Amino acid sequence: MTVAGVASWWALHMKQLQIEVDEDTFKVLEQIAPGRSRRRSAFIRAAIQKAILESRERATAEAYRRVPDSAADAWFDPRVWEPEPLVHRRRRRR
Repeated sequence: MTVAGVASWWALHMKQLQIEVDEDTFKVLEQIAPGRSRRRSAFIRAAIQKAILESRERATAEAYRRVPDSAADAWFDPRVWEPEPLVHRRRRRR
């Protein structure tokens, strides 16, 4: 893909977001992910994605607390998910 192709893909699939942070947060961010490198955008994207995932995990956990699964709800045999024990064979001596 050419540089122009990457730029147009980026423009189509990424949205810009402008945020404001306090001075202390900015200083720490500058140390972790300097603005002159592309690391800052990647760092902020990862932080946002982590926050979204954690929010979804909390919502799922709360849903299970409100309506817990019961043994009758299980439709699979949990033993299927257990790893097979390793079988150690003895080598024959020649």
